[in-house]
Amino acid sequence: MIDHRLSEEYADLRKTVEEFAREQVAPVIGDYYEREEFPYPLVEQMGRMGLFGLPFPEEYGGMGGDYFAFCLALEELARVDSSVAITLEAGVGLGIMPIYRNGTEEQKREWLPALCAGEKLVGFGLTEPGGGSDAGATRTTARLDGGEWVINGSKAFITNSGTDITAGVVVTAVTSGAAGDGRKEISSIIVPSGTPGFTVAPKYSKVGWNASDTHELAFDDCRVPEANLLGGRGRGYSQFLRTLDEGRVAIAALGVGLAQGCVDECLRYIREREAFGRTIGSYQAIQFKVADMEARAHTARLAYYHAASKLLHGEPIKKEAAIAKLISSNAAMDNARDATQIFGGYGFMNEFPVGRFYRDAKILEIGEGTSEVQRMLIAREIGATG
Repeated sequence: MIDHRLSEEYADLRKTVEEFAREQVAPVIGDYYEREEFPYPLVEQMGRMGLFGLPFPEEYGGMGGDYFAFCLALEELARVDSSVAITLEAGVGLGIMPIYRNGTEEQKREWLPALCAGEKLVGFGLTEPGGGSDAGATRTTARLDGGEWVINGSKAFITNSGTDITAGVVVTAVTSGAAGDGRKEISSIIVPSGTPGFTVAPKYSKVGWNASDTHELAFDDCRVPEANLLGGRGRGYSQFLRTLDEGRVAIAALGVGLAQGCVDECLRYIREREAFGRTIGSYQAIQFKVADMEARAHTARLAYYHAASKLLHGEPIKKEAAIAKLISSNAAMDNARDATQIFGGYGFMNEFPVGRFYRDAKILEIGEGTSEVQRMLIAREIGATG
């Protein structure tokens, strides 16, 4: 029997995060956003709520939940603000998850408790200035010298990499020349913050996600212990492919939250705003536009629910994750555009959430693999590439 209703446990979690987002995030996030300031108090509250530890076992300081619970939390946060949501998404999906999936027992014991508590953050250093979606074109290198990895190179657009509570980054690097099949050996290495030779550039000036933390990173003969290798030499490529597949489900949940948040804001606005003697919600043109927005959010939600379900059952999700990410990012962008139009001139003002939503939506069609990459993956998975 197919049943898309949430269990009592999932429903309680969704309600708890929804209340937190509405009562704690919504009243203050606009000021953080305009100041381009990281919301440390909100992150601390999310840590106390256990949101950073949602999908991890209690033995490592987690909540003993699963990836779907994590996605539900992301959706509810993004209904109010995407900067807070992406801080959690990157903190868990890109920061903690690679260490949990691939780390030694010693690495997990050392890193996970503080990360699951939200006391510390870890960035995921994959993207490079000249690489973009071509993650296999990694140029950052790491060579062994006297029991240490010597890292040289740079990374771009790395979330949670320069906050006051950032404990380090997981970096992908080429650890040997091309093999017989022409592929580079790529490995993942943990680089603690403050390591000599590891430099965090000033924060980017961004179009959106202005209350989140994003930096370029540089490594100049940066030395870390050989034991900081994550998951075995040469395993980095397969590790980040899995990380990206799972991350696309999480980003899809975030996109659905933004799309639904646009509906929420419009429903409030059209009941109050009057034009030509009537509330604008009484005009069928507005009703149809909001109905289309709700349909997009609903469809995208079903897509990420499906991908998350397959993930929890241990089934392949490459196609489903790509579909969910593609549909949800389209829904977020389309709904943000329509919401801004419904709000008219007020939609162009930063004091209204829909203006922030519009600025935040575009990156969803780019990050964690562009929409073009998602279509490429879908085509490959269904055998449409010839």
